[in-house]
Amino acid sequence: MKLTIGFSPCPNDTFIFDALIHHKIDTEGLDFKVFYDDVETLNQKAFRGELDITKLSYHAFAYAADKYILLDAGSALGFGVGPLLISNVEFSISDVAQNASLKIGIPGKYTTANFLLSLAFPNATNKQELVFSDIENAVLDGRVDIGLIIHENRFTYQDKGLHKIIDLGDYWEKRTGCAIPLGGIVANRNLPLDVQHKINRVLKRSVDFAFANPKSGLEYIRSHAQEMSEEVMYKHINLYVNKFSVDLGTEGKKAVKLLFDTALDKGIIPSISENLFLNG
Repeated sequence: MKLTIGFSPCPNDTFIFDALIHHKIDTEGLDFKVFYDDVETLNQKAFRGELDITKLSYHAFAYAADKYILLDAGSALGFGVGPLLISNVEFSISDVAQNASLKIGIPGKYTTANFLLSLAFPNATNKQELVFSDIENAVLDGRVDIGLIIHENRFTYQDKGLHKIIDLGDYWEKRTGCAIPLGGIVANRNLPLDVQHKINRVLKRSVDFAFANPKSGLEYIRSHAQEMSEEVMYKHINLYVNKFSVDLGTEGKKAVKLLFDTALDKGIIPSISENLFLNG
C-alpha cells in the first residue's frame, strides 16, 4: 500500500523518517511517496486534506482536526525548544508589548510560533508571513523590525549579530509548567483505522531505529539540511527529537490539550468536536 507523506527537510524530520521511507525497518507492507515542504506549506496542505500522513504545526492541527487524527509517535514537544523573537537593534519585551507598529516577520499564520506570539503579545498584529529560513535576513535587511524564528535559526541568529528579545517557549513553560507542543504527525481520517494504527507502529519503529542508530541517516539528513554543519544538524535533532517523539504519553497529551484549551479560551482557534488522539 502506497501512502503520501509530507514533512519538512529539517534535520529533526529527516532523522525521524529516514528509516521509514528507506525501509530500514519493517514497514508492514507500507510504501511512501514523500513531499518535502516548509511547515506553513504543510499546514495549508493539511487544511485541504491532501496527504495521507503529514507533519503540521499544533496550531494548524486545530483547523485540520476534522480531516486528521494525531499519531502517538513523531511529535516535536519539549522544554527549551520554543520560537525566539529577535531583532537587529535591541528591543525590550515592553517595547514589543506597547508598540503595535513594529513589523514582525513570522514563519506562517498557523504555526505554533505565531500562536505563542499571539498569546504573549496580543497587540502585536503587524505581521508579515515569510518562509522561516528568510526571517533572519529580513531582520538584517530592515524589511521587518522583529523576527519570529524557529528550527535551526535558534543556532545561527547570534552569529549574524542579532539579539534575542524573548524565548516564547520559555514564556509558555513558566506559564504552564508543560512542554511546548510545536509539531505533530497526523494521519488522514479517511484511512481505515487498521492502517492508521499500522502507520503509528511503523513511525514509532522508525524513531526507535533513529535513536539506536543516530548516524544511519547522516547522508540523507545532510542532503536536505541547507549547508548546515554536522554539529548544527545534530544540535537541531537533539533539541526537537526526544521521548515525546517516540510516544506522546500522558504528559505529552496533557500539554497538547492545554495548548488547545488555552488557544480556545483566548479565541485563537475554533472549538473542536473530534477526538484528537489515535489512542485516547
